[in-house]
Amino acid sequence: MSRERKDLQKTATSSEVDAFLRQMASTPRRPAAGGRLIFAMDATASREPTWDRASQIQAAMFDETTSLGGLSVQLCFYRGFLEFGASPWCAEADALRKRMTQVHCVTGLTQIGRVLQHALAEHERGRVNALIFVGDCLEENPDELAGLAGKLGLTGLPVFVFHEGRDPAAERSFRQLARLSGGAYAPFDASSPQTLRDLLSAVAVFAAGGRQALEQFGRQRGGVALRLIHQITRS
Repeated sequence: MSRERKDLQKTATSSEVDAFLRQMASTPRRPAAGGRLIFAMDATASREPTWDRASQIQAAMFDETTSLGGLSVQLCFYRGFLEFGASPWCAEADALRKRMTQVHCVTGLTQIGRVLQHALAEHERGRVNALIFVGDCLEENPDELAGLAGKLGLTGLPVFVFHEGRDPAAERSFRQLARLSGGAYAPFDASSPQTLRDLLSAVAVFAAGGRQALEQFGRQRGGVALRLIHQITRS
């Protein structure tokens, strides 16, 4: 990661996390028991530490959705020169972890458009309840990505963007992607893995059981999740 990009990074504040959760809670999705979630990550060179951390904490998504009928997750990534990959659907944490540990980050440009196009295609084949994207920058045409996000919103597939660092240009576009798709945006700091774990878990619960399950999750977990249930009560 360049020095300029590091200089742009800031720790996510509680109010920013709250804003993300408030957006997510207001998304009117009520999937049936169980759910399907696309977990997409930037696997370019600067993402190695976050990729390793995510592979360690992704099990929380499965743990939190067992009582809701389970969760199927598809891993997507891009890296290098126009390399894009998508795994089979994984119903267990060990299977997803194995897929993640086989991927090594390689220098390249972002391919967020391919992630969104892939999500649209998967959603046409069978309902996908949510798309998570984790990245730190954007090197594509924002208007083209906005058009794809709008299509996702029309088909009922919300995008939840987790933004590491605070590149202002990327932030503007990421917020737009989340808004147009009916999802939400949240910055996070690489030094706060618990925040990322909680946000991943919250979206997984949402994908598997809808807003009602998310409210129950908030009452049980407290912390970030408890602030979420308070926001639902006020809405």
